[in-house]
Amino acid sequence: MALISSRSNPHIKIVRSLRQRKARQETGLFIVEGIRHVGEAIEAGAKLEAIFFAPDRLTSPYAQMLINQAADQGISCFELTDHIFESISDKDNPQGLLAVVQQPKQSLVNLHPDYFPWGVALISPQDPGNLGAILRTVDAVGASGLILLEGGVDAFHPSAVRASMGAIFWYPVVSASLADFELWVREHAYHIYGTSAHAATDYRHLVVYSRPCILLMGSERHGLTPEQDAMCEHIVAIPMLGRATSLNLAVATGVMLYRMLEKM
Repeated sequence: MALISSRSNPHIKIVRSLRQRKARQETGLFIVEGIRHVGEAIEAGAKLEAIFFAPDRLTSPYAQMLINQAADQGISCFELTDHIFESISDKDNPQGLLAVVQQPKQSLVNLHPDYFPWGVALISPQDPGNLGAILRTVDAVGASGLILLEGGVDAFHPSAVRASMGAIFWYPVVSASLADFELWVREHAYHIYGTSAHAATDYRHLVVYSRPCILLMGSERHGLTPEQDAMCEHIVAIPMLGRATSLNLAVATGVMLYRMLEKM
């Protein structure tokens, strides 16, 4: 295992560049930091390009096992000094383990009701933490995956990866245009459910959610447009009893997913 002690090392420069969306798009790579997250990536069979670790920070036998396992599989493992590891980490007190991973290639044509019976579609999400938290909830309720419509934040942003708590390695995350999504929905006869503060139906009053189905959530700022409303079989409202007029996107999605789980 090679020792790296210089910030100008080309491997270190690549890792640092992957904090930027442009570099992630150009290389098809992303960063996974932390013992649990790297472990999830390996267990899920993600394609690792390299592992970087600071031995003085690693006291976990599990972390050392992950490094040894990766090395046995022919994955490049680089030992870093504390100072260099801190330069590639975005944490104040990093655990000392980071991996560079290939982004899985996914598209709508790969999704079918037989193995994607229900999921979430987000329209132009902007907050990577929300995106990761929604993926984590997708995992918690046993849903099938996540569809990102009309751009928005990168699913492989470090904050999204971290907030997903490993779910990003186990569930498909697909990006698509709204037009392609509409064609896919019609082709496979998905039921679409949406939310709106102005909907007449309380989300608790909808008796059943039919599979295959998609929960369509609008943008964090504007919600669903009238055109997007028209795609939905049912539009429901989550009641707001206090002074706030809306819920955080991840919270609202979580409320809906658990209700759908209960009523399917």
